[in-house]
Amino acid sequence: MLKRTVKDFAVITVATIIVAASIYFFMLPSKIAVGSGSALAMVLSEFIPLPVSVITLGINVILLILGFLLIGPEFGAKTVYTAIMIPVAMGVFEIVFPTFTSFTNDPVIDVICYILIVSMGMAILFSRNASSGGLDIVAKIMNKYLRMELGKAISAAGIAVALSTIFCYDTKTVVLSVLATYFSGIVVDHFIFGLDIKRRVCIISPKLDDISDYILHELHSGATINEIIGAYDNTVKREIITIVDKNEYRRLMDYLRKTDPKAFVTVYSVSEIHYQPKDKSAKKQ
Repeated sequence: MLKRTVKDFAVITVATIIVAASIYFFMLPSKIAVGSGSALAMVLSEFIPLPVSVITLGINVILLILGFLLIGPEFGAKTVYTAIMIPVAMGVFEIVFPTFTSFTNDPVIDVICYILIVSMGMAILFSRNASSGGLDIVAKIMNKYLRMELGKAISAAGIAVALSTIFCYDTKTVVLSVLATYFSGIVVDHFIFGLDIKRRVCIISPKLDDISDYILHELHSGATINEIIGAYDNTVKREIITIVDKNEYRRLMDYLRKTDPKAFVTVYSVSEIHYQPKDKSAKKQ
């Protein structure tokens, strides 16, 4: 248990450094506020004579306190750790690279790089059941008291931060901030859910035994066979269902084209699979 916890926090630390680096080296130079607590801190830094890292830390601490008071202690140690570590890492970058301006000198390219890199960091955090805190807490408060769906609450909070750039930047920056916030949400979802997409394949074929044997012994995947009844002629048929990854799906479809080109196949995307593994140590009664 201790070993797993240490490993989780080590991975989370790496993820927070990635997120902090994307903020410091790409979002801040672009001046485009991609909806987040750090983006709000960037806007506030135009009025408050403090480093962005310090303002971000202040925002995160305030939001954590509000979260505990208004929602309860559901924000685990991982979220608290992440919310504090991101501005701390940003502070280290401010000390080590105090005069940094931009890698590209192009705000659009900077913000594209930010979205891609921060999405990878967020995906790692998500894989360890952690969040970055910040606007996630605001969204949960809106979800509880305004009865707003969590996804819509996150989007609304992000857009509000993006629109806040109107107080200190030009119209072009405001528009880019809103667009970047929208596309950032899409890219984050892709990194979190899209990279592990599997396919649920349902096959009806007279050569089901051969297909089943291929799935079990060549793909080394599981399968389920169901009896179904066609509504048109009330004929009893068999259908095999299997869940495969992208590579296995390609191999399976190649096999079907050779074995039974007329097989009836339906395919669904599967982003998550939950199952209870068998306890091999349990003795049969």
